[in-house]
Amino acid sequence: MSWLKHIIKKINEKFSPFAKRWQFGRFLIIVFLSFFLIMSVYLVTLAKTAHVKNLQATLAQTTTVYDDSGAKAGELYSQKGTYVKYSRISQNMRDAVISSEDRNFYHEYGFSVKGIARSAVLNIKNKLLGSSIIAGGGSTLTQQLVKNAYLTQEQTITRKAKEIFLSMQVEQDYTKNQILTMYLNNAWFGNGVWGVEDASQKYFGVHASELTTSQAATLTGMLPSPALYNPIDHPQAATKRRNVVLSTMVATKRLSASQLKQSQAVPMTLNDTYDSSNKYQYPWFFDSVISEAIKTYGLTESDVMNRGYKIYTTLNQQDQTNLQQNFNNSAMFNYNTDAQAASVVLNAKTGGVRALVGGREEEHTFRGFNYATQSKLSPGSSIKPIAVYAPALEKGYSIDTSLPNTTRTFGTNGWEVHNALNVQTDDVPMYEALEHSYNVPAVYLLNKIGVNAGYASARKFGLPLSDKDKNLALSLGGLTVGVSPMQMAQAYTAFANDGVMSDAHFITKIVDATGKVIVNHPKAKQKRVISSRVADNMTRMMLGTYTNGTGLGAAPAGFTIAGKTGTTENPNDTENSQSSKDSWAMAYTKDVVEATWMGLDDKSKNNSLPLGLTATMGPLVKTSLEEILPNTPGTNFTVTNPNSGTDSNSKAFKWSDIGSDFSKGVDNAVEGANKTWQTIKGLFGN
Repeated sequence: MSWLKHIIKKINEKFSPFAKRWQFGRFLIIVFLSFFLIMSVYLVTLAKTAHVKNLQATLAQTTTVYDDSGAKAGELYSQKGTYVKYSRISQNMRDAVISSEDRNFYHEYGFSVKGIARSAVLNIKNKLLGSSIIAGGGSTLTQQLVKNAYLTQEQTITRKAKEIFLSMQVEQDYTKNQILTMYLNNAWFGNGVWGVEDASQKYFGVHASELTTSQAATLTGMLPSPALYNPIDHPQAATKRRNVVLSTMVATKRLSASQLKQSQAVPMTLNDTYDSSNKYQYPWFFDSVISEAIKTYGLTESDVMNRGYKIYTTLNQQDQTNLQQNFNNSAMFNYNTDAQAASVVLNAKTGGVRALVGGREEEHTFRGFNYATQSKLSPGSSIKPIAVYAPALEKGYSIDTSLPNTTRTFGTNGWEVHNALNVQTDDVPMYEALEHSYNVPAVYLLNKIGVNAGYASARKFGLPLSDKDKNLALSLGGLTVGVSPMQMAQAYTAFANDGVMSDAHFITKIVDATGKVIVNHPKAKQKRVISSRVADNMTRMMLGTYTNGTGLGAAPAGFTIAGKTGTTENPNDTENSQSSKDSWAMAYTKDVVEATWMGLDDKSKNNSLPLGLTATMGPLVKTSLEEILPNTPGTNFTVTNPNSGTDSNSKAFKWSDIGSDFSKGVDNAVEGANKTWQTIKGLFGN
């Protein structure tokens, strides 16, 4: 060792003058104290801004979802059980936990110096040896509560420091009994249960207030590792662990020697009476609520699931229940078992989602892929009202305007356009072209009004188009990226709501566990995208879809609806002209809009669907509308079907239309004057 002393002496002789000259020791002290001060300020700020005073209320309440009438619809929770008061927890359980987990609980201020030192030594040892063994052993009950409620499970000095400061704040705001109560109600006991009440039911079939000494010791023994010590999966290990806990109760004088012997002799008798019924009863809708809370309002999934919020939504439970049941019935899809599907129902006036199903599935995947909100699909002909006919009406065309209906070519590249099944007829009026979903008239009309006009209209309706979509294929739904049923339903609210489009949404209000309102948006975001005159004329044309056109077989009995169907060609089945890849049905009244899609995805076993709505999801559309519409105000359309023979609106003059056109002309005088002139021409039978 003399050689080592010699080396140290030489190093000291060499660097000592430098250190003295620059006062290196003092510099290090200043750096350390500065770092300590900054960290202390940061940790104190963290503790003070963690809303610790809300902790008890947050843990005691589950996040509850309410429907559009304010009635409870279900609960969202991932780490919560049935919360019980201190008085409803057996004294045996309290004694077992204190004896085994934190003997000095009632005498410390949130943390243990000895425990921290022991944990620090073990952490250093693990670092030196390269061990991944969890050091542990240094946390009080308060620290464990804080860790579970606010922090991650990572084993770092930073997390431990946060844990200590937060624990001190908890100790300042709550009594020891309150802290013990929160800890036991928030503890994980394995087999899908949180909290002492549900654990008592799960393992022994009793309430937490009824736990015997032996049962309490068993549950306490599980706390370090429920996976290793739960009596269902590991009865022998659970029994040994129970007996260890009982021994600690003797050491802390909470149990006598005779009671110890008696309790250890009790057989491990289990009785599962835990009610695991699923309160997440509208999974697709609840998933969407969580996603909107995260994306729109900046909450985290953990916040939404565990912070005890009250979330008020636009849900109609009757519609949602019916829609879910319909999706579980393969007959609604004509037994096309390989096809996916999605449907969304909106309040036409507010944009609030009344019901939503995001896919066909045997078992729901929490926050899995949602075809109703996340898909990017070709809308087929369902885009024609948005990108072709509405902008054409705005430019002065009439619903009676004759359009060619024979196969022809368009554009510089000679794109040949034909109707489905190569149908050709004489010229047809615009409303007939739309209700029968003829392709040639749509492409012809978009070519006439200009692709830019159709593109601008679709963007105005909220469809996510790119510059690559500025071509004639837009008229048939040939999009670069695609749209979701939700986006299409939102766009169609403009037709139902006199030209005003309402943003689709799920949440109207969020209240935290203390009663503070953190989100309040009772009114929908709306914007006018077309004039009321154009909206009325579009509805007149789309009334024929379900009475004379492509949606005839799916019309709901006893109700008047407007809308549009859509079909996309199947690129994988070029030899079969009567096959498709996607089928769409847009349907609306003055009260609701429903968008339904059925199609093939990458998981489909076969590569084709029948052609036409009736052959695909016609039963679903018909049935769902017959269930939804009686549950609405039943507001009648103010226009009539041009096929009815009594369509007085076709050529009728309305002073309100003139006013609407002039109002819009404030922003665009030339266009407004043109619309007015076209309206006046209608007096003379244009």
